[in-house]
Amino acid sequence: MSVYSHARGIGDLPSVSEKKSIPFDRKIKMDGLKFLGRLVDNSVPAAFFDPQYRGVMDKLKYGNEGSRQQLRAQMKQMPEETIFDFVSEIARVLCPSGHLFLWIDKFHLCEGTSSWFDGTPMKTVDLITWDKERIGMGYRSRRKAEYLLVAQKKPVRAKGVWTNHSIPDVYQEKFQRDMSFAHPKPIGLQAKLIDAVTNSGDVVIDPAAGSFSVLAAAQQTGRKFLGCDIALGEFEWS
Repeated sequence: MSVYSHARGIGDLPSVSEKKSIPFDRKIKMDGLKFLGRLVDNSVPAAFFDPQYRGVMDKLKYGNEGSRQQLRAQMKQMPEETIFDFVSEIARVLCPSGHLFLWIDKFHLCEGTSSWFDGTPMKTVDLITWDKERIGMGYRSRRKAEYLLVAQKKPVRAKGVWTNHSIPDVYQEKFQRDMSFAHPKPIGLQAKLIDAVTNSGDVVIDPAAGSFSVLAAAQQTGRKFLGCDIALGEFEWS
């Protein structure tokens, strides 16, 4: 029997938010943990999270933060405890067998991220390397890639949940510079992943949306988006 499936059968999900509903497909300005606290348990099939940490710059100290990485160097870093709080809340909101796509850098790839999942019903199931087709900074080797950790809420399964089996684990997509944001993410890759683990009309969340690339990816695939950014959102919500 094949372990693959091209149909996704998760079943009906509850309404995502309660009380004062958060509007879909808007660039909301809001604290990410406060945003997650408004969402219902087990209600969304997919979440993206790009923690604001500077593991590479702070640990390896390239020394060029004032030039090419000026925007990112100025952003407030999330401590490990805050990242854990985000992951825990995302785990609560994800439906059973739902996926979290978590952006990490080279430092965290080497040092590990297992502590971020302690006590949660999440398990790492895959890793995708984004080949940015662009040489970046580096004290020794020069960075050309970023990494997307794929975690799944239990029960862990692929058949009937992940429907696109043609996505390579090294994905080439040219880096698109965005002068308003320090580290934009690839819309094309994110759209393929959304399409693989959600159905048309499903809700995808991003509680630290940055450039809101996940919003663009959700719109490309006919999904609804809920997300916010504490600094770069355009629509105040309380």
